[in-house]
Amino acid sequence: MTTIIEVDGINVQPLTVDSIQIFAGQRFSFVLNADQPIGNYWVRAKPNIGTTDFTGGINSAILRYIRAAKVDPKTSQTLNNKPMLETNLRPLTNAAAPGRPVAGGADVSINLAVSFDFPTFSFRINGAKFVPPNVPVLLQIISGAQTAQNLLPAGSVYTLPPNKVIELTIPGETIGGPHAFSVIRSAGSTTYNYVNPVSAEAFVIFLCKSIDELSKRYNAM
Repeated sequence: MTTIIEVDGINVQPLTVDSIQIFAGQRFSFVLNADQPIGNYWVRAKPNIGTTDFTGGINSAILRYIRAAKVDPKTSQTLNNKPMLETNLRPLTNAAAPGRPVAGGADVSINLAVSFDFPTFSFRINGAKFVPPNVPVLLQIISGAQTAQNLLPAGSVYTLPPNKVIELTIPGETIGGPHAFSVIRSAGSTTYNYVNPVSAEAFVIFLCKSIDELSKRYNAM
C-alpha cells in the first residue's frame, strides 16, 4: 500500500491506495511503507498502449530490500482493491473552491469545446486552431508592439477580468495544462465538490466518453 501526500505540487490529505492511474503530465508524491519481509518485489507500471503486459520484466522495476538476494522477484500481480480515485483526494489547506457553491457560480464561465480536425491533423478549441508565431507571443506582448488579439488567430484569446473567479468547463476528449485549478467535478463523476476539491495542474477527460465533462475554477490575477 502507498499513501499519496501531494498531487501536482499541491499537498493533499494522506490517501492510502494500492494503485495509482497516472496520465501524461500528472505528478504524484506518495509514501511507500517498506514493511514486507526482506526480499525482492515487482513494481509494475502498465501502459494503456503499446506492450501492456509484464512478460520478462517489461514495464516493471524491482524493489529490493537490503540484504535481499540479487534475483528476480517471484511475486505475482494482485487485484487492485483500493485504486486511487480523484474524487477521494482532498487538499491539505485552502480546501474550498472559489466562487459560489453551485454549477456556474463563478464571475466568468467559459466552455472549451475541444475537437480534432483530421484533414489538417490539428486540435481546435471552440473552432479556433492555434498557430504558433515565429516569435514567442509573450515576448511580443511585453514589448508593447502588439496585443495578443493581433498576434493570434481569431478565437484564440480570452480576456479575463482581474481578481475574478473563472470557471472552465471542458467536455470529453482532452487533457489539462500547467495551472493549479480546483477540480470541482472530476472526469467519470457527475458529482460537484465545492467544499474541499483537490487542486491539480494536469487533469483528464476520458477519451472514450464524449458525454463526460470536467469543471474547474481558479482566481484570475
